[in-house]
Amino acid sequence: MAVRLDEMDRKILFQLQEDASQSLDEIARKVGSSKTPVWNRIRKMKDLGVIGRQTVLLDAEALGLEACFFVLIRTSEHEADWQNKFLATLRARPEVLEAHRLAGEIDYILKVRVKNARAYDTFYQALISEVRIYNVTALLSMEEIKSTTILPV
Repeated sequence: MAVRLDEMDRKILFQLQEDASQSLDEIARKVGSSKTPVWNRIRKMKDLGVIGRQTVLLDAEALGLEACFFVLIRTSEHEADWQNKFLATLRARPEVLEAHRLAGEIDYILKVRVKNARAYDTFYQALISEVRIYNVTALLSMEEIKSTTILPV
């Protein structure tokens, strides 16, 4: 069930999503409040699970991870044991940034970030050696047009 948020909560969340390293004073000034009420709201939203862990965003290309592949996976296996092994394999691979189970002809889509095509092939060979997969299609992203972690609250 969705948590009820008022306009002040939404303003605070927007500020945190823009830059979570801002001080409470900065956030309070930007949302038109004072520090203590802002802190109380942030703590409440953390307690409710609206705010999860705080982290930092890295620039993949600056780190040499220039290739982004979207990997479409079809499987003929649907047993719990296979799925558990597959999911454990994905979770153990740092190249896999996202993994989604889909409705339709494709069973899973992965977002994989690697150095280059050779690094993708290394990932692919490791994946198919660990778990049986019916069909894999890799799509290379030529250009990232939009990428954000900011949710529309």
